[in-house]
Amino acid sequence: MPPTFAVIGEAILDLTGPDEDGASIARPGGSPMNVAIGLARLGRSTAFVGRMSDDPIGTLLRRHLERSNVDLRHVVYASDPGTVALVELAACQARYQFSPHGADFQWTPDELAFMPGGAKAVHFGSLASWLPPGDVTIARLVTRLRRGHSVLISFDPNVRPALLPDVGAARRKVEQSVSVAHVVKASVEDLAWLYQAESVDAVVRRWLDIGATLVVVTAGAEGATAWTGRQSPVSRRATPMPVADTVGAGDAFMSGLLDGLAGRGLLAPEALAELSDSATVAAVLDDAALIAGMTVRRAGADPPWRAEVDEVR
Repeated sequence: MPPTFAVIGEAILDLTGPDEDGASIARPGGSPMNVAIGLARLGRSTAFVGRMSDDPIGTLLRRHLERSNVDLRHVVYASDPGTVALVELAACQARYQFSPHGADFQWTPDELAFMPGGAKAVHFGSLASWLPPGDVTIARLVTRLRRGHSVLISFDPNVRPALLPDVGAARRKVEQSVSVAHVVKASVEDLAWLYQAESVDAVVRRWLDIGATLVVVTAGAEGATAWTGRQSPVSRRATPMPVADTVGAGDAFMSGLLDGLAGRGLLAPEALAELSDSATVAAVLDDAALIAGMTVRRAGADPPWRAEVDEVR
């Protein structure tokens, strides 16, 4: 059986710390991997399409994916080193420093030619979508899929300014990805860095004009707002939860957003294009906020399982 979702991108090791004793904690991470895990834990058939190292880092990450029931049949195993992210936590907020030359970013066209057939939705974004040399290969694939009109494409830029020295080039790269995506999720921090003083509403309207169908902008504890071309913006509050840290919160929100769309029969691009009911949009945002809220209450990117979500609803 083909997976419902295919998620393309990096799987990395988050090294968090040091603490007061100088110790650091290593946890699995990487935005696309977190999204794949979040979807699989919610019971959605999900394949991770990653280029993973065959070193101990890659082994640890593969086992983590397997424990969350993620389909690994489409993973490419590489001799390049695994990728590590140094994570600094300040007041429960995370800042990152990456080693951007690992296996995750070396895609070749032949390696992505096997893209899982039959998937209803493909998600991409984060580092792998804008770091060379593999970014070009991913862009060609999702562009071809968008032109085929049969697969829903979702995108999260997950901007990391330390790896994007030229804001103008970064903005052009993000807009290229937005133009081939039906669903786009970004944070207010992403937009503030990419577009500086330009209003969120103006940026989102531009994104809708160049190709997106649904754009969601998250604002942490302030909640999230969704725009479509068929209705006024819909805003919802965040789900109040005690916060251990915010690592993986945006990825969990993305998983919840896609799960919410799937549960309402909105994965077909033509169905999403007809979405005009504000109550449905609000319900999808509430679903995503709950998944994000349940994730921030525990350390690291550790999204909830479906049974956990059902218990609190």
